[in-house]
Amino acid sequence: MTTLIKNVLIVDGGKTKKGNIYIHDGKIKDVIPGTAGVEADTVIDGNNRYASAGFIDSHTHGAGGYDFMDGTAEAYIAACKMHLKHGTTTILPTTLSASVEELVKSLKAFKEAQEKMKDEQYLPGLHLEGPYFAMAQKGGQDPRYIKDPEPAEYTHIVELAQGAILRWSIAPERKGAMEMGDYLVSQGIIPTIAHTDATYEDCVEGLKHGYKHVTHLYSCTSTITRKSGFRILGVTEAAYCLDELTVELIADGCHLPPELLNMIVKCKGVDKISLVTDSLRPAGLDVKTTIIGSKEDGRECIIEDGVAKLPDRSAFAGSIATADRLVKTMWKKAGISLEDTITMMCENPAKLLKIDTFKGRLLPGYDADIVLFDDNVNITTVLYKGKTVVR
Repeated sequence: MTTLIKNVLIVDGGKTKKGNIYIHDGKIKDVIPGTAGVEADTVIDGNNRYASAGFIDSHTHGAGGYDFMDGTAEAYIAACKMHLKHGTTTILPTTLSASVEELVKSLKAFKEAQEKMKDEQYLPGLHLEGPYFAMAQKGGQDPRYIKDPEPAEYTHIVELAQGAILRWSIAPERKGAMEMGDYLVSQGIIPTIAHTDATYEDCVEGLKHGYKHVTHLYSCTSTITRKSGFRILGVTEAAYCLDELTVELIADGCHLPPELLNMIVKCKGVDKISLVTDSLRPAGLDVKTTIIGSKEDGRECIIEDGVAKLPDRSAFAGSIATADRLVKTMWKKAGISLEDTITMMCENPAKLLKIDTFKGRLLPGYDADIVLFDDNVNITTVLYKGKTVVR
């Protein structure tokens, strides 16, 4: 089966060029420059819209009224399909600080959903966020479950997962976190720095134990403090200083203002940044309230000003963004080029998740995960492995 996507502005590898994309059996066969075309079983006319690789979201808690902590395959599938409508063809469902029983329930539901979604969307694994965090940096995480890493607990979860966990966010300064980092690396799991009061020195040490990525920079990451008059650098400063660290940004325009997004790109560099939604269950909906976590054990929060907030408005609880909003915010509000934005939305997350040999680019041999969108980042067509899944 062959498909030709013609008359598109191909955004890939930091460049935009007019051309056509030729697909054979779910893979990109060729990227043909200019207006030249080939014969194909199916022809999609892009009408001069932009074409990029499918968006990759490595940190999201839900969408469409569903949270992955609901613990059912139906919740997983409904949330993933909402993100699919907005261009996300690869998604890393994310849990939060909860009981072991709820985490295991969500894990089992993930495996069922992963199998059912295999022809529509790529779910390479789970992202566990917590519960091994700093209490002072809990943000929207439930304080009832926050604690130090417990080897018997996390090894039990990993063994039950049987390879389903791809990354785990942890505060590296917690007692036992370095040993946990070593264990996760040995299991092929990516330990990432999150909800943390760690110092620069903790981050330097963390690098030796696999902590090479910072979860949602500036959101619950430590910054400069004073001790006996001396300034002590935190995770935020370490992210800029240590080239080995990559970072992710919640680019919804609320968690980080556009001016700060622009500054981070200038200082950290495009190749070190991934964009994530960190979305809660109301992503893609127009609602005023929602629940963080499962419906049985979650907590209420409010939606206003385009973001989810704790009821007392003391902190954000998470975003309500989909990936197309991230692209639009970076491009239209933060003043980052579309080419660089797509690199941070597609190519860099693929590198983080170690799937960059077949996802995240529009290159021959790669999976034909493709998003077509207009100048206002309205998604018009989504293909997954060459199959049109959203039109």
